[in-house]
Amino acid sequence: MSKENFPVRKVKCPHCGADSIYAPTNPTRPFCSERCRLMDLGEWASGGYAIPSEENASIQDLPSNTDDDQDA
Repeated sequence: MSKENFPVRKVKCPHCGADSIYAPTNPTRPFCSERCRLMDLGEWASGGYAIPSEENASIQDLPSNTDDDQDA
């Protein structure tokens, strides 16, 4: 389908909820603006969309692999 024949749909912007045109003519789709697109990218980059974990294991809490462990 060419850009001219693509069906134009209105969707909600995933970031702000405003109406957004979901079509090839909107370079920021599914977002309503470049600002919302960049705000969403920033959330991903900063870990804002990470799934929370109940375990907070740090590298110090993990078992170490030492020579003593291999002798057993």
